[in-house]
Amino acid sequence: MNITVSQNRCPQNHHCPSIRVCPVGAISQNGFKAPTIDPEKCISCKKCVKYCPMGAIRVTE
Repeated sequence: MNITVSQNRCPQNHHCPSIRVCPVGAISQNGFKAPTIDPEKCISCKKCVKYCPMGAIRVTE
């Protein structure tokens, strides 16, 4: 299972609110671009998936 960011769903005009709910700091963002998720740090807790208001962060198999 992987957590990914759908750039088509992310408006890329704000700081990603899901960054603050990641317990391991696996989400980063450069300016207002779509965030990226570090698979080495991610523990697949899905907190960011539930917190993303745009549904841009998703679980993929």
